[in-house]
Amino acid sequence: MSEKSSPVKYFVSGGFGGVCTVLAGHPMDTIKVRLQTMPLPIPGEPALYTGTWDCFKKTVHKEGFRGLYKGMSAPLTGVAPIFAISFFGFGLGKKLIKSNEDQVLTKPELFLAGAFSGIFTTFIMAPGERIKCLLQIQQGGNAPQKYKGMVDCAKQLYVEGGIRSIYKGSVATICRDVPASGMYFMTYEWVKEILVPEDATAQLKMLATIVAGGCAGIANWLVGMPADVLKSRLQTAPEGTYPKGMRDVFKQLMEKEGPTALYKGVTPVMIRAFPANAACFVGFELAVKFLDYVAPNL
Repeated sequence: MSEKSSPVKYFVSGGFGGVCTVLAGHPMDTIKVRLQTMPLPIPGEPALYTGTWDCFKKTVHKEGFRGLYKGMSAPLTGVAPIFAISFFGFGLGKKLIKSNEDQVLTKPELFLAGAFSGIFTTFIMAPGERIKCLLQIQQGGNAPQKYKGMVDCAKQLYVEGGIRSIYKGSVATICRDVPASGMYFMTYEWVKEILVPEDATAQLKMLATIVAGGCAGIANWLVGMPADVLKSRLQTAPEGTYPKGMRDVFKQLMEKEGPTALYKGVTPVMIRAFPANAACFVGFELAVKFLDYVAPNL
């Protein structure tokens, strides 16, 4: 990322990078949520899905490839402002930490700037995640559909429990996004720094962006996955299931499934993480270059 780019350029370019992320990664996100939220099988009965490939096959068989894109309207609508705010928060965080414009930030400082960006996104991210997860777990075929789409889901949630219902899982979302965002941005800068020599060609820089972006996505989810599992379960559970919120989800999960359940759905997440986040940073870097060309003083 250009050290001279303003937070405003980070905002605009981050929005474009976010759209690229959703288009590249939503199918695996749907599989992740379905694996995370599937009910425990009754003794003697098989699990709803045996793993990532089984979930993929069953979803496509019952609902077609469109089933993999269920709930995409929610993140696609919110992703431009979410990523815009995230990258803006990172740019602003770097600006606040720097004592002068030419200061090169250390890795812990980059982590703090990235974590700072995670705080910014929760207000938009939490309701979008709630709606997305509820739409993703709806089974296709002849099963009745409770929600007709993003707007209908939001309306029903509001009627059922007001604004608090729409924002259910906000604490879990921020517990996921603050440390994960720190790892995300720090890893991107770190890997790119290692891969790009001073005399690097444009092609090498683009390849480094792809690799660094993919590695950033993997680092993000290694840190954020446990909180994401808790968030998905909390946001898709019927009202009153977990009166104490995230603590109740964690307690029940530990008692019934053990610590490994905190990484349920990790396979589709990791399959998705590299290409989706590589697409994000490629989109971001291209947008920055375009803005540097058309609006150098922005």
